[in-house]
Formats: sequence, structure tokens, C-alpha cells
Amino acid sequence: MSRRTATRIAWSLWGLSLALTALSLLLLARSISHPGVHVFDHWLDSTLAAIVFSTVGAVIAPRTPSHNPIGWLFCAVGLLFAVTHFSAEYAIYTLLAAPGSPLPGGEAAAWFTSWLWVPQLGSVVFVVLLFPDSQLPSRSWRWFAWLSVLLVLLGALLCALSPGPISVGLGPIRNPLGVESLPSFIKVVERVVNTLLFAAVISLFIRLRRARGLERQQIKWFVYATALTICGGILTYPVSEAIGSLWLKWIGFVPFILGVMAIPISMGIAILRYRLYDIDILINRTLVYGSLTAMLAVVYFGGVATTQSIFRALTGQEQQPQLAVVVSTLVIAALFSPLRRRIQGFIDRRFYRRNYDARRTLEAFSAKLKDETDLAALREDLVSVIGETMQPTHVSLWLRPDHRPTRSGGNRERRG
Repeated sequence: MSRRTATRIAWSLWGLSLALTALSLLLLARSISHPGVHVFDHWLDSTLAAIVFSTVGAVIAPRTPSHNPIGWLFCAVGLLFAVTHFSAEYAIYTLLAAPGSPLPGGEAAAWFTSWLWVPQLGSVVFVVLLFPDSQLPSRSWRWFAWLSVLLVLLGALLCALSPGPISVGLGPIRNPLGVESLPSFIKVVERVVNTLLFAAVISLFIRLRRARGLERQQIKWFVYATALTICGGILTYPVSEAIGSLWLKWIGFVPFILGVMAIPISMGIAILRYRLYDIDILINRTLVYGSLTAMLAVVYFGGVATTQSIFRALTGQEQQPQLAVVVSTLVIAALFSPLRRRIQGFIDRRFYRRNYDARRTLEAFSAKLKDETDLAALREDLVSVIGETMQPTHVSLWLRPDHRPTRSGGNRERRG
């Protein structure tokens, strides 16, 4: 396949995914206009996944060799998300929102939705498993790849025949082609597919431990986006629900959605090898400002709560004065810079020890350079600093001799 043909096919799949997503959102809006109609539970993540995966696939597929399937897998994932979303919204609109509409095929759309999510997630498993070089982590993972194909096909078949309500967010809609004499296999298939996805993610962490150089930087991008998604998901669901905090749920929802979008984008950056080494700076800043934000939030709310308790004990009034909030804000502003420097130093010492030692060596050399006048000693110090910071196999320093007479010396010779 030529690059022009690959470009046309990839961007045609991108256009099809976006067209189906636009139609899905239109059907969603029409369904919402009918009060009491169930809303598709996964409409937001399906929309984002269809747009981002298909876009990344359209960019990657023409730029990778013809034997590299990773770009086409991205296109397939985006298209499957778009088709699943469209079939779900179409089934909800024709069967629940407007059951008397002339639009045909509502039950067929519901049946497609009942099993399409299995190959959709199965394709994500292979995207993760083959990232970043379209090769399995090792030959020992071949059995897992074939087992994944078998389980995905079997899971799709079982979900297509499972009776009862469809478990992908269609509310009261039941599987129109489900065999009532069979038990429901949906929960079992969900656990199996999630286990396969978890094992694929584990394979990437195994790659990260073995990888060096360029491949290690590529995998770091995916690990960063995955960690952002996991942290946001933990804050959004278990933590916020456990303490009953709505604002914490919305705070965690932002990094969760950004992480969902960042996973395919980070994989695309890694595959195209675009600004790979910026990930170290990104990780460093996230660790610093994430820790700083958490500490300042604890200080702020702890200060407000303490002030309120003291004020209640002294005056017996429940409502605290506005002065407590102002004082807590000023304390946060005063603590920001020194606390940031301390956190930055701790993270550099703990996670970036080599860079930290190199920077300390350069700072010491710069301080010594101000007072050093002996050229021979300065040359030895410079060679030593380069050896400690850059660690080359060989270091040599050559200074070009300057035989030109100085202006003051030339004047003295002419006067003599």
C-alpha cells in the first residue's frame, strides 16, 4: 500500500468515525428532549474515544511502515467506539424516546450494542499489547495474544445470545435476540475483558523495566497518561463517594477525562517520536505541583477548620468571620514559594538524583570559578566537572595559545 492510499483510507475512516459520532450526539439531544428517557451511560467517554483514537490513527497510519499495524488498530478502535455509540443512541431513540417513529431497525441496533463493546475493548487490549513498536513484549506473550483473540470472539458470541437487559448503558432495553433458556454471561465477559486489559497494561510496565533509551521514553508517555487517568478515576468514584464530597468528584473528574484523552494522544506522540524527552519535564512538574496543591489544600482547609473551632469555642457562634478565610489565603500565598522549592528539591533528590548531583556540581564549579585565577587548576576542575556530570568515556581539553601581543605590551615596545 502506497502512502497516498494509506492516507486516503485512514482519513476516510476518521471522517466516518466523526460522522457517526455527530449523528450519535444529535440522537442524544433528541432523546434528552423527551422527559424521563434513559440517557446512554457512556456517551461522553465514547465520544472522546472515537474522536481521539480515530484522529491519532489517521495521523499515525500513513507515517508508519506497511507491516506496522499499530496505526490501523487506532483507526479500528475509534471506529468501533463510534459504531457502538451510534447503535446505542439509535436504539434508545427508536425504542424509548420515540417508539412510534418511522425509523426502522431499533431492535437490530440494540442487538449490535449488546456485543460490539467486546471487540471494542479487545482492540484496545491489542493496542496496548503492541505498543510502541507493533511487537509483542516477548515470544512468551504469543499465547496471551491468541488467548485474547479467542476470548474476545467467544465473549462477543455469548453477549449476543445472553438474555435480559443490555449491560452497556441502555437502561430497560433488553437483548432482542437473547436466548431465554441460557444464563446471562455479561458479567463474566466483563470480568474477562477487564482482566485481559489489565494484563496488557502490566506487559507495558514489564517493557518499561527492560527498556532503555528511546523505547523507555516512549513507554513513559503512556505510563504518565495512564497514571493521570487512574488518579482521576480514584478521586472521582471511590474516594468522593466514600466521603460524600461532590466538589472532590468534580475535581477528580477533570484529570480523569484529560487522562482518557491523553492515553491515545501520548501513544501517538511516542510512536511518532515527537519531543519524546519532554516527558521527564512533564512528570517532574506534575509531581511538584500535584504535591504542592495537595499540601496547600490540606493547610488551607485545616486552617479554616481550626479557626472555626477556636472561634466557636471562644464566642459560641457557629459562623466564622470572613477574616479567617482571608488569613488562611495569605498563609497559603506566603507558603507557596518556599514550599515549592522544598518539594522540588526533595523530588529531584529522590527521583532525579543524577540530574540533581550534576546541577549541584555545576553550581559548586560556578562558585569556585569566581575566585580561581590559576589556569592550570581551573583546567583540572573543568575536566573533573565534565567527567562527573556528563560521564564521557574520554575527556581532553585543548586551549589555543594566544601569541598576539597585548595592546599595553605593544605600546611599551614602541615607546622603548
